[in-house]
Amino acid sequence: MDVHPLIRHAPDPDHPGWWTWEVGAADRFNGTIGKLLVRPGEPGRATCRMFPEERHANLGDMIHGGAILTFIDMALFAGGRLAGANVIRAVTLDLSTRFLSPGRIGVPLDAEVELLRETKRLAFFAGKVVQEGELIAAFSGALRKSSQAVR
Repeated sequence: MDVHPLIRHAPDPDHPGWWTWEVGAADRFNGTIGKLLVRPGEPGRATCRMFPEERHANLGDMIHGGAILTFIDMALFAGGRLAGANVIRAVTLDLSTRFLSPGRIGVPLDAEVELLRETKRLAFFAGKVVQEGELIAAFSGALRKSSQAVR
């Protein structure tokens, strides 16, 4: 599978069945999430996992909403790619999120991503963020592929 040249995508030795989605350039914003893992699901679906740390906390000691939004945005790309979308070079066009429960620090957070439709220029997704079976957020979003990606 093709991924962006700056992304390290390999089996994760500490989490069987999961693959790394590591941005090789530490000076990029993507690095704020920390370790990100992905795994394919049923056709058109994938799951992304982050490991919330203190640096992701708000003043109430729960996961900051901005950290969850960043995670979801990254899941559209990583999960979207594993779900089969050609989003190696794309930008976020739209992201709508509804927060439903607080997320806890120190407990893995999963984004379950579903590819709804893909056209020559766009990819549409829906999904949910869960933590130990509890629904944390629901989201939908669209990515617009760069002109290089559709040639």
